[in-house]
Amino acid sequence: MKEVKNKNIAPALMLIFLAPLVTEILPGATRFSSIFVFPIQIMVWGGGALLIRYVIRRRQLGWKSMLLLALALSLAEEFLIQQTSIAPMVIHLKGVTYARAGGINYVYLLWALIYESVSVVILPVYLTELIFPNRKKDPWISRGGVILFSALFLLGSFAAWFTWTQIARVKVFHVSAYTPSFPLVAAAIVVIALLIFMATKKSGKKSLPIKKMNLPAKWILMISGGIWSVLLFGLVLLGFGILPPFPPIIAVLVALGLTAAAIYFLPRWTNSICWKQTHTFSVIFGVMLGSMLVSFIGFIGALPKDLYFKIIVDAIAIILLIRLGLKINKRPIPDISIT
Repeated sequence: MKEVKNKNIAPALMLIFLAPLVTEILPGATRFSSIFVFPIQIMVWGGGALLIRYVIRRRQLGWKSMLLLALALSLAEEFLIQQTSIAPMVIHLKGVTYARAGGINYVYLLWALIYESVSVVILPVYLTELIFPNRKKDPWISRGGVILFSALFLLGSFAAWFTWTQIARVKVFHVSAYTPSFPLVAAAIVVIALLIFMATKKSGKKSLPIKKMNLPAKWILMISGGIWSVLLFGLVLLGFGILPPFPPIIAVLVALGLTAAAIYFLPRWTNSICWKQTHTFSVIFGVMLGSMLVSFIGFIGALPKDLYFKIIVDAIAIILLIRLGLKINKRPIPDISIT
């Protein structure tokens, strides 16, 4: 019976749906008027997240490896697939190019690396594992599934590249076509390969010891996650040039500070024997809620159908998350830490 149960791909299907939903739909990056690209996002973001999780669980790696692979996926998106961090920006909120040097939109790139790593991979993976707690250790797909989703990922990546670089940029935003320089592409490929190597290499270092420690209250974790999302959203607004006089160096420092805070505190808290599923949920809910709410700023003057669509899907997501939180709070099963 257990063998049959482990062949159930419901968690895999949930993950490939959640990855683009959390990243694109709920914050409104993909609106109702452009919902036709969602299948492509499922193949790229969903397929990428699922393949990363497969490697992590199959090889029994930890969160550091997941983060490195998530960064590799984000770099592939930003430099090779849609090339949004190296092509001239199509959106200039104040008509000025902001923080671009060496052919790289570097403030936007920092935002993308953080946002995509968290929203595409880390958050959807742990959220799905909260939904299917008894399947946390399973890889969710077979080797045949790896081949299938790898093919879909490559197909989706080509479709994403073509629809954005060859159609959207030229026909929608009316900017010239962009061809990345060979040095940028080559450097990206080398860095991606290095990240994959570092992520999959077995390390002899031991993880932080599990110990008892005082944890922030769950409501504090939730609010902190929301504030973190709001500050991160501010970075992408800066990247789009909402405040040209703002010193880019400060934006860079903020990005590094947000990264350092998450990497320093979360692993230490989750290694506490007091950390429970409800703590994990509180962080996830706070980050998602902050992202959904603050992104309404981008809907000022939006088409009514796009605004109403966001209101509806966000409301549904919040209701389902609250139901999940109540369900988790009643579970008599072992706690789940972030590993």
